[in-house]
Amino acid sequence: MAQGENENIIPINIEEEMRGAYIDYSMSVIVSRALPDVRDGLKPVHRRILFGMQELGVTHNKPYKKSARIVGEVLGKYHPHGDSAVYETLVRMAQPWSLRYPLVDPQGNFGSIDGDNAAAMRYTEARLRRIAEELLIDINKETVDFQLNFDDSLKEPVVLPAKIPALLLNGASGIAVGMATNMAPHNLSEVIDGIVAYIDNRDITVSELMQHITAPDFPTGGIIYGYNGVKAAFETGRGRIIVRGKASVELKDNGKEMIVISEIPYMVNKAGMVEKTAQLINEKKLDGISAIRDESDRQGMRIVYELKKDAVPNVVLNNLYKHTQLQTSFSVNNVALVKGRPYTLNLKDLIVHYVSHRHEVVVRRTEYELKEAEKRAHILEGYLIALDHLDEVITLIRNSRDPETARNGLMERFALSEIQARAILDMRLQRLTGMEREKIQKEYDDLIKLIEELKDILANQDRRMEIIKSELAEMKERYGDERRTAIEHNAEDFNYEDMIPNEEVVITVSHQGYIKRTVLTEYKTQSRGGVGSKGVTTKEDDFTEYLFTAMTHNYLLIFTDQGKLFWLKTYAIPEGGKTSKGRPIQNLMNIESGDKIRSIIQVSDLNDADYINNNYIVMITKNGIIKKTTLEQYSRPRTNGIIALNIRDEDQLVNVELTNGDSHIVIAASSGRAVHFHESTVRPMGRTATGVKAINLEEGNYHVIGMVCVSREDATLLVVSEKGYGKRSYLSEYRVTNRGGKGVKAMNVTEKTGGLVAIKEVVDSDDLMIINKSGIAIRTPVSGVRVMGRATQGVKLIRLNENDEISSIEKIENIMEEGLDENNLADQRPDNLPDNDNPDSEEALN
Repeated sequence: MAQGENENIIPINIEEEMRGAYIDYSMSVIVSRALPDVRDGLKPVHRRILFGMQELGVTHNKPYKKSARIVGEVLGKYHPHGDSAVYETLVRMAQPWSLRYPLVDPQGNFGSIDGDNAAAMRYTEARLRRIAEELLIDINKETVDFQLNFDDSLKEPVVLPAKIPALLLNGASGIAVGMATNMAPHNLSEVIDGIVAYIDNRDITVSELMQHITAPDFPTGGIIYGYNGVKAAFETGRGRIIVRGKASVELKDNGKEMIVISEIPYMVNKAGMVEKTAQLINEKKLDGISAIRDESDRQGMRIVYELKKDAVPNVVLNNLYKHTQLQTSFSVNNVALVKGRPYTLNLKDLIVHYVSHRHEVVVRRTEYELKEAEKRAHILEGYLIALDHLDEVITLIRNSRDPETARNGLMERFALSEIQARAILDMRLQRLTGMEREKIQKEYDDLIKLIEELKDILANQDRRMEIIKSELAEMKERYGDERRTAIEHNAEDFNYEDMIPNEEVVITVSHQGYIKRTVLTEYKTQSRGGVGSKGVTTKEDDFTEYLFTAMTHNYLLIFTDQGKLFWLKTYAIPEGGKTSKGRPIQNLMNIESGDKIRSIIQVSDLNDADYINNNYIVMITKNGIIKKTTLEQYSRPRTNGIIALNIRDEDQLVNVELTNGDSHIVIAASSGRAVHFHESTVRPMGRTATGVKAINLEEGNYHVIGMVCVSREDATLLVVSEKGYGKRSYLSEYRVTNRGGKGVKAMNVTEKTGGLVAIKEVVDSDDLMIINKSGIAIRTPVSGVRVMGRATQGVKLIRLNENDEISSIEKIENIMEEGLDENNLADQRPDNLPDNDNPDSEEALN
């Protein structure tokens, strides 16, 4: 290398150069490509396409032009990037399933909701829609700034006047460097109502704006499921909105049911969704569907899922929501450019910036119109002066050597400006007629009024705001439509308790998993030993297995056989009469196949820290494992439930009790033995712990049948056998033993009594609800059951038919019923039932 050749080489730090170059690149992407401007809601490519189409004259009332012609115009003049970038943007602006309010009117194949690509741009044609022209209107009235294009040969607008709030109407999505935006579309009528409400009250809150703009409105319709995500998005600019497809259940001619989807979530590929669903069915991950058909046509979308004969539509639909894109989430992230810088904006911020932009447009437009009106008025003043001195003007012009001499002469003689003098010289002779003079005078008078009007507008902000409101009202009248996306509030959104009376109800669960709630007064009191009344209508091979009581306003903590916990408000359980069979549990919560409800604990408040930290959940399993956990561990409801207890193989949950930490625990086994120990001997454990041994089960096919946590001194322990024998004994009869011992005899179990099936803590004022496996229910006062020694056989509580057994027993506290006639209170025992109240009776003595 010759000496001196490297004198112009400047050494630089590569790290600094890379950092600087990447920052420049990232800012270019952020400002000039990926993020929309908060004022007109457009990215540069959208703005250039719309402006280019207007300049090309492809308006809504003109013939279509080839898309290739439009793309070439935009590329050559304003957007120096690839033609595919421009054409793909043009295509999306024309798709009614992509934009809530499409801006381009297409002709030809512009793709489909199934993900089909548009035809090549040489085959398709396009023109502006009228609503797109509202974004461009008044652009030639100096309402917005212009900048030089990429080669400084032309000027392009920095922003569009935007007579409609396009950012809120159509949303936006884009990925920049280090940030992204994902803004939802909204309904034009609602948005305009919200903007007007803001103009009327600048201190309006987001929650007040939400009374007008209720939620996003997607072009494909669907259902917004739950409102918390919408609220978060509106208040903070970020939120996760759950969107579901619109489904209905129809009946075929052959009696089979089918689920019909008429709307799908926004941005979901319909064909892809159907294909994925079919794949899940083939993989046995979705059950209950026998066939899928896409029957969509020009009349609308229609996806049909034919159901198998034994399938429950709600269960299948819930699984479709869970496993397919029939339910998706739209993550709102409102990032837009404000004065060239990216900001995260809430609903009010978006409206404030749009109104500010429109106010500036109105001011600049009014200034332009005032300037043009004053120019015209100035010329008309010259005309009127000339017409007032017509003969003199004509003589002066005739005697002038050339136009310049005539112009100077007019300016000197009549004190005219050069503009006025030139206008007079250019005036046609026909303007000299009397009628033309009247027209000029009228035009001048009208202009003077207009100038006063425009000056008043510029001096009065309230008038400018009224103009914005009236223009928006015009847009609403012209383009407003109904919401497409429905809003479905779930239980977490609203406090339904205000509309539901807080009353005690009976909850019954059948062996095959049907659940219902029934008003307690439907069950009539009968004396002990009565035949009972029909408690529930069940399927032929089903029977009522469990019965619970709860208050309608309380939370229900629902524990299953396999140790899972679900939360449910009592009022969310479907109501049914005493003889109805109820609804499948799977319709209410995601209980796994083969699992079923084991115990329900009602809790009035899960938000009281003192309460949930000083009360405990105590659980016992069939194999005698006990576990104690603070209620706080179970105070955060989850839709899909949680693991409450780690169940070992060949074991299952039997009973769950809520305690205050100072209870006596009695656990009974089917063998008739029970162990009694104080709660303090069981230490609190973590939520997923397995637990410790509570009772040593004797050899044989014995298991734990129940647990009582006694907290009342006046309570007695009721034990009931499967053949209908029962009795009460005092807690003192059960001596305290060590946890894990064999315990003491709770009932003298014989072949006649059958194994023990229930143990309950009761007082004299309680009632018992007894349901057997055939569905017969009887309600009887506890006071009618004698207190006896714990080692006795007990007395007959209910008469059972041959081969029938007791299924479930529940106590009902402090029952006070009015209006029961004497027949309901009469003893209904049959003659062949022994008199168990007679101490000389053989069975009583046993």
